[in-house]
Amino acid sequence: MDLYFSPLACSMATRVALYEAGADANYLEVDPPTKTVLNDGSDFRAVNPIGLVPTLRTDEGVVLTENAAILQYVADRFPRSGLGATAGIERTRLHQWLCFIGTELHKGLFIPVLDRKAPQSAKAYVLEKNLSRLDYLDNYLKGRDYLLDHFSVADAYLVTVINWTMATPPIELAKWPNVKAYYERLRQRPSIAKAIAEEFELYKAELARKKAAA
Repeated sequence: MDLYFSPLACSMATRVALYEAGADANYLEVDPPTKTVLNDGSDFRAVNPIGLVPTLRTDEGVVLTENAAILQYVADRFPRSGLGATAGIERTRLHQWLCFIGTELHKGLFIPVLDRKAPQSAKAYVLEKNLSRLDYLDNYLKGRDYLLDHFSVADAYLVTVINWTMATPPIELAKWPNVKAYYERLRQRPSIAKAIAEEFELYKAELARKKAAA
């Protein structure tokens, strides 16, 4: 299968899941501004017209988009990895957390704060309105190792999003000690440590390319 990704973007969650599952995949880096696939210079929009990562092409040639859907596909494709959840309330809880991370944290909180073109007033409004979502998460994680009763694709996604606090100084993890402890603990997990290290190196290379082109 092929995973189209950009370094340290939300697509890193799928990389973590694939590493966790011990799955073979081709990792195809997409340059966000130009939508170019760096591996071969092709136009990424020919694969995903919206031009957003992650995008996954399965071994059967099916193209999947949207982080939550791709993560659930990986969990279902590799059931022995334990990344998914059993049918019933546990699977519904997994859906719940994937939705919460994607809407309330990823799009609702972090994307506006990370947007370099967003006015400071808009960022201040988002922080005032939406930081309570981290309060909720901090309270939930008290005494818990994972979002479910085991490591799942929801944890892969959450760690990926929390990792963005490195680039969002107004969101200081020390204010949410349970979230911070969760993040620091899971960063030591081999699949996550490997993904972060590899994508950080790719991110530095991306910055160097931009500097050279400026």
